[in-house]
Amino acid sequence: MRFHRNIKMLRGQLDAGPFVMVFFLVLIFVLLGTLTYTPGVHVRLPVAEAMPGTEGPTVSVAVDPQDRLFFENQLVTEPELSARLAEAVRAAPEPLTLTVHADREVTYETLVHLTQVAREAGVREVLLATMPRLFPQPPATPFLP
Repeated sequence: MRFHRNIKMLRGQLDAGPFVMVFFLVLIFVLLGTLTYTPGVHVRLPVAEAMPGTEGPTVSVAVDPQDRLFFENQLVTEPELSARLAEAVRAAPEPLTLTVHADREVTYETLVHLTQVAREAGVREVLLATMPRLFPQPPATPFLP
């Protein structure tokens, strides 16, 4: 027995309405996604290249532009930070390295003071966290008169 095939696929006009609706739905989701609140503290790290790292165990401290200290994702005071660092040093099998995630606007005096607090707690090495450069800088061209 033979069946007749009379399917005519895509022979009519393509309706743009569904495509426009999907486009607007995607646009609405993207706009609403940018308006959602992201918890946390915004720390803008300075940009640098080829900074040293460490292979040993580390602990991290973040400092925001208002000189607030964050240790283990919690806001801490300086005495609390000193006590927690000393506890971390006692619990670590190897010497600890403190990684400081300081905002660009944090003063050098604050960084030195934080380093002193860490040394008093028993931390031997302190490193400053930086962001890598996203795009290479163009080569410097000599000034031609």
